[in-house]
Amino acid sequence: MDINVILTSVTDIIVAFGLKIIGAIIFWFVGRWLIGLAIKMISAAFRSSNLEETLLIYLKSTLGVLLNVILVVAILGFFGIETTSFAAFLAAAGIAIGAAWSGLLAHFAAGAFLVIFRPYKVGDFITAGGITGTVREIGLFVTSIDTLENVRNVVGNNVLFSDTIQNFSTNPYRRVDLVAQLNHDVNHKHAIALLKEKVSAIPNVMAEPAPDVEILEFTPMGPVLAVRPYCNNDHYWQVYFDTNKVIRETCVEANFSAPEQHLVVHRTAA
Repeated sequence: MDINVILTSVTDIIVAFGLKIIGAIIFWFVGRWLIGLAIKMISAAFRSSNLEETLLIYLKSTLGVLLNVILVVAILGFFGIETTSFAAFLAAAGIAIGAAWSGLLAHFAAGAFLVIFRPYKVGDFITAGGITGTVREIGLFVTSIDTLENVRNVVGNNVLFSDTIQNFSTNPYRRVDLVAQLNHDVNHKHAIALLKEKVSAIPNVMAEPAPDVEILEFTPMGPVLAVRPYCNNDHYWQVYFDTNKVIRETCVEANFSAPEQHLVVHRTAA
């Protein structure tokens, strides 16, 4: 066999394969750009129809995965690989992976239930799965939560769905729980009246329901007052810290004596 013919054939094969590689790369980048454009257009359409942000993010994630799988199958078809066989292989692999990674499917199913039943949505402040923070994204398998320290936590959907979920954003307001320790010689009625007046004047404290200031318990130092204003969840920490300041300032301005333990010692004759 003529070596020149062999070299020519090999060169033709390499050139053809190289052209296909270049074509596949172009196909990939163009496809990715088109997928991004399609998702943006669909998102804009959904937003104009006032679709909830939580459902929108979930649909975007699902659509992105689906379109990328279609793109990969199309590129394989471009190389001449039988896509029906690949689809069968993918289905079989999916069953095998699903059996081995049942936990991953549980997270996927939990994500769907979270979107359907909506125990929380994007932007809500929750406690679930041992994490307290603001929900930033509900994905196919995980939920992203930013804690008060501004740390991003990525938690499996099934961990959250199978746990007790406290949603602080659902109700229109919440209560701030603080205490004020009084000395025995302080007139508790006077202290309660002063604190109610001062706490009610704190910005963003609700007039209805009015702040609660009552005796909570007794200690060796004196009575302990429960100081409980109500506010919107967005203003919780501002009201929390301002109420602490008001408790301190009110007691100082009223010249209440500092709390101290009172002990009575009985001495018996020998």
